[in-house]
Amino acid sequence: MSDRRRDALKTALQLTCQLLWVLGLVVGLSGVYLLMTYRQNSLFFSHSYLTLPAFLTLASAVVLVVSGCLGSWLSLRDSTFLQGLFVYLLVLVFCLESTTSALAYFHSTKLDTEIAPLSGVFQNYTGSSQDPKSRAVDVTQEEWQCCGIHDYKDWLETSWFNHTGGLLVPHSCCNSTFPSCNGTVAQPWQLYTEGCQVKLEKALQFILNFFMWGSVLVFLVEVVLVLMVAQLMRDQTLRDYQILGKR
Repeated sequence: MSDRRRDALKTALQLTCQLLWVLGLVVGLSGVYLLMTYRQNSLFFSHSYLTLPAFLTLASAVVLVVSGCLGSWLSLRDSTFLQGLFVYLLVLVFCLESTTSALAYFHSTKLDTEIAPLSGVFQNYTGSSQDPKSRAVDVTQEEWQCCGIHDYKDWLETSWFNHTGGLLVPHSCCNSTFPSCNGTVAQPWQLYTEGCQVKLEKALQFILNFFMWGSVLVFLVEVVLVLMVAQLMRDQTLRDYQILGKR
């Protein structure tokens, strides 16, 4: 391989490794987002297994950043050891991303089961700010701009609704565009129309799909990097060696 072509390959390697940094940052942020979503709505989940893809994604993000740094350093010097270590880290990322993608797909098909406790938490709503479950319901409805499980009519079947005389839903159901809303079911247009289960499922489905498609993108970048390193290793100059002639 000519020196010019080798330098061009090293430049391409360095640029692609910088892409690894970006992917590592994006992958890491997606894992943090899932963890934050779980933490804010932990009372609505049946177990904590949903956080496994997030932790694997964070681990993958760390290895991606380390790989990007190593690859950039590798583009500045010739080292068989560093090249081998770089490929090893890429294989490790592939394993982590594959596992994350498989778990994300598994959980995406069972979201109804994952958030099964949501219905029970809404049914036991008391309206008291001292009750953590009731406070979680109000926070969820305000932040996600939703009302009830599927819609506001779900509140009509709760004991809290009967306690209000069959007139009101929680004030957190009020659409923020209607300052005069007091939660009365006589004016349903002033309430949020979408249920919280639908909102939560959409958010989880989005991030889980992001994990799966993100894994595909990382895999494609890794293939390009492996091919570059393989080319460099194959055409490694033997400057430190010399052929010994016969005496």
